Amino acid sequence: MKQTIHQLTVCERPRERWLSLGPHALSAAELIAIIIRNGTVDCSAIQMAQHLLGQAGQMKELSRWSIDQLTQMKGLGPVKAMQILAAFELGRRLFMETDARTERKIRCPQDVSDWLEPELRFLQKEHFVCIFLNTKHVVIGRETLSIGTLDATLVHPREVYKAAIQRSASSIICVHNHPSGDPTPSSEDVMLTKRLIEAGSLIGIDLLDHVIIGDGRFASLKELGLINTMGNG
Repeated sequence: MKQTIHQLTVCERPRERWLSLGPHALSAAELIAIIIRNGTVDCSAIQMAQHLLGQAGQMKELSRWSIDQLTQMKGLGPVKAMQILAAFELGRRLFMETDARTERKIRCPQDVSDWLEPELRFLQKEHFVCIFLNTKHVVIGRETLSIGTLDATLVHPREVYKAAIQRSASSIICVHNHPSGDPTPSSEDVMLTKRLIEAGSLIGIDLLDHVIIGDGRFASLKELGLINTMGNG
């Protein structure tokens, strides 16, 4: 038999627990239940939230779900689905906003991964991001230049270097994610990098690296020896 929110003792109800203990004391399911607000005849808001997390496996996977996926659950309509996804999006933007206030210097591919992996690893489409650097390798800007399909992204060197010239960048680092979670460079990734190196050499803006973000892993074409090889070719 289903137990509704109102049948829980006051100290067990998510909203009351928030007010008395603060949001940090609540589980992920309780926080999602607050967003859902109301359950169905057969399932409470907390049970719905627990089921969602159980289906997704973990929070990061749930954050990647689409509205269509969320609304497969009985009682979860488009509005509630949007509210859940809006909470995840606000979290991402807060992270980016806080992060943007700190001067950032790129010393190695790990710096790139530490910075962008939390944002890119959850995305379901490939996002191609360009990082613009000054002569001291301090970040002076970044821009998402292309959003592709599930397993492919398209970007032209002229778009990359047009953006770099507009920011008076001395050098650039290109970054994109692999939604599969495997950061191994594809033949298309290698070909694109070669074209970027060739274009950059003509206008005097160096491509320092092309970093591919996976799920908890990354690949650096520079560390793999591909950039030096292509650059000397």
